[in-house]
Order: sequence, then structure tokens, then C-alpha cells
Amino acid sequence: MAVTTPPYASDALAEETVDAVVIGGGAAGLNGALILARSRRSVVVIDSGSPRNAPADAVHGLLALDGTPPSEILRRGREQVRKYGGCVVLGEVVSAEPAAPSADGDLRFTVTLADGRSVTARRVLVATGLKDVLPQVPGLAEHWGDSVVHCPYCHGWEVRDEPIGILATGPVSIEHAFLFRQLTEDLTYFTHCTDLDENSRARFAARGIRVIDTPVTEVVDDADGALAGVRLTDGQVVARRVVAVAAQLQARTQGLEGLGLPVTDLPKGRGYASGLAGATEVPGVWVAGNVTDLVAQVGASAAAGVLAGADINRMLAAADTDAALHGAGPSPTSDV
Repeated sequence: MAVTTPPYASDALAEETVDAVVIGGGAAGLNGALILARSRRSVVVIDSGSPRNAPADAVHGLLALDGTPPSEILRRGREQVRKYGGCVVLGEVVSAEPAAPSADGDLRFTVTLADGRSVTARRVLVATGLKDVLPQVPGLAEHWGDSVVHCPYCHGWEVRDEPIGILATGPVSIEHAFLFRQLTEDLTYFTHCTDLDENSRARFAARGIRVIDTPVTEVVDDADGALAGVRLTDGQVVARRVVAVAAQLQARTQGLEGLGLPVTDLPKGRGYASGLAGATEVPGVWVAGNVTDLVAQVGASAAAGVLAGADINRMLAAADTDAALHGAGPSPTSDV
């Protein structure tokens, strides 16, 4: 029997009530936890170890860390959170919901993992990220994050001057095409059963973007397994080394239904609605990163985690002061 190696070493789950639970250990979640831990808040990050950018070789567009593998950024992030007393727990959240308030009226939430363990927290930061929903074209998913790409800023430089195909998924793909045209002169737009208006066709022609209306049936590989092109319904194979696709983006919401967070429809997918610093309409719950900002890169997600973590600390400080004012003393925190 094959032995599965955990993606990272897990801390023990706190038994005491903690100041904050962060659900999701990507850039947003870890940076939010870092801010809280540095503010001497007890914080637990719960992360399944399956980041969205795992297929990518490197993170790009992140100042001072451009070219760093995603796994290395997360490793350093976990190490830094732990440096200030935070915990990072490997696990999958299956439920998160409000619990009975404390004796002084402060908020409480219960977060339960797939193995039955649970933790109680005063505040919750949701940073679960999203998943990319690709078109059902055989061979597409196998090259995802390599020669099938989605972001001109994340992968564009690496595929510059290659023969690139845009596999259209809807109106968002039109803008996608102009961004990738900046990176190559050999660009083909496959409408793939989507509508393309005459104005866009004229603009494509002006930029030398070829348009093919025949639907795509599959991605074709060469003898070495590298992407070689796409096959059309008429049997023709159009040679391409890279396929860019604006996948539908869906926030990871499974197991979080009990929080009652509103989900909103956006042009590129569905995510949680949020206000300033990631605050939601549910008291005590914040969101940060791709779960609410679908197109945020790693740097923007990390910055959102900072804002959310600082706002959570601000609200906890107010709650501690309210408790002290009424004679109960600040709500207890734990050293985790």
C-alpha cells in the first residue's frame, strides 16, 4: 500500500477558545494569521494542504519573491505564523457555525473538521480561495498550470512568443485575447460555441488575431506528451503550444454554509460578498483573498489578509474593552 505524505507538519488543534480561526492557509489566510499572531492574539489556521496554485512552477508578479515556487511561499508563511505563537493545523473543515455567546456576550463560533475534531473561536476569517471550472474539453485539465494557462500576468512572460490559442468561455475571453496579444503575434481565438460580435471581430482583425468558429473537440499532444494543438469538430488540428482559457471561478464554500455568508454573482464567477477590510454582513466573520476577490493575485490576496487580520484585532480589542468596562474582564485567550 502506498504511503501518502502529508503536505506539511500539523500542529495540535487547540482545546481552549481562541481569538480567531482562519479557514484556509494560502496567502490571504496566512498573512491574516500573521497579523493576528503578531498582535498577541491566539490564532489557529486550518488548511487542507491543497492550494489552487499547486500546479504552477512559480509565483510571478510578487515583488522580491517573483519566481518562487508556491509551496515554498506557503512553507515560509506557516513558519512565520508559528514564530509568533500561531498554529497551523492540517485538516478539512466540514462545518462552521455560530455557537452560544460567552458569559459576557461575546461572539463564539464552532469549526468542525472531517475527523470530528472541533475548535471554538471568537472570530472567523474565511480564506478558502476558489476553484477553476474548466470547459469540458478532453486533454485540457491535464495541462492546467503548465501549457494551459489563465492569467497573462501570472504566466504571460513564460509563454511569450509562443503560438497561443484562446479557448473562449464567454464575453470575458474577448478582453483575455487582447491581453495575450501583447505577449505574442501568433494568436488564434477559438469561439467554441460562444458569440463574437462584429465589432470584436473587426478589432481582432486589426490586431492580427485569427478567429476560428469551428468548435474544439480535444487538446492534442505530441509524442513527448507536450501540448501540440487543438482538434476541431471537422477533424482539423490547429497547431498551438499554449492554450489560454478564462475558466469560471467558484469560491470554495463547502462546509461553510452554517455561517450564512451571502454569495454574489460576478462576471467571472461566484464569490462571497464583503465590505471594507473583508468584513461581511455576518457579525464576527471576515473573508479575504480569492474567496471574495476572484481575480486577486498572490500579492493582492496577502494584502487583503493583512487588512482583515488588523480589522479582526481591532474588533477584538473593542470587545475586550467592553467586557472590562462591565466588570467581566477581557475575554480569555489561550496560548496556542
